[in-house]
Amino acid sequence: MFDLTHKVALVTGSGRGLGFEIAKALAMAGATVLVNGRRSVQVTQAVEKIQAVGGTAESLVFNVADETAMDTALKRIKRVHGRLDILVNNVGMRDRRTIDEVEATDFEALLQVNLTAVYALSRSAAAFMRAQHAGRIINMSALASAVGLPHGPSYAASKGGLEALTRMLSVSLGQYGITVNAISPGYFATETNATMQADEALRHKLEGRTSLGRWGQPHEIAGAAVFLASDEASYITGQVLTVDGGCVSHF
Repeated sequence: MFDLTHKVALVTGSGRGLGFEIAKALAMAGATVLVNGRRSVQVTQAVEKIQAVGGTAESLVFNVADETAMDTALKRIKRVHGRLDILVNNVGMRDRRTIDEVEATDFEALLQVNLTAVYALSRSAAAFMRAQHAGRIINMSALASAVGLPHGPSYAASKGGLEALTRMLSVSLGQYGITVNAISPGYFATETNATMQADEALRHKLEGRTSLGRWGQPHEIAGAAVFLASDEASYITGQVLTVDGGCVSHF
């Protein structure tokens, strides 16, 4: 079960954090994984780590918000691999400021990366997948789409929009054998959340918001992605799989 042999997967923002763990897990399940990011050194290091544990991975450095660079990257995938089976839209910006601090231009800039770029890349990837009459698109959402927070209005809006886009794409692409789902992570102990973890009071407060009483470890996101990318999830589409230790359901 969950065998991804002969599949080609692109995971955006996979140089570190949850994206890296997803890329590594897909590779260990048999896929050829294209590791993406804007920083060549970071991406190369991620590829080497995956190769060191027996996975097949390659670098694909480009900025998802740069449509020209995205088109060039997809042409390379077509030329080198001839197919794209799995797309994980993981890359995203985070802005934890309040509504008094976030200007409209800042709001739009974050939406460009977290939502518009996801649409553009999914649309292009779907062209590959239609020809194959099969494919998996997995979008990385967040708890901010499901609960109200006192900060990060643009981030919350982008993730709420992402989940709506997930449902819309699932309807549009289902006839081609393409499933589109989202994963909504809770609080994970990643580099991005290092400042939050360093604040002892905040760390304990957030631990208390979960049923399991702890933060998630980065590798704990991997199983959800491998499952949704596999044939075992072939009849699941338009869904949001929440991986949060019970945070959303915990009072």
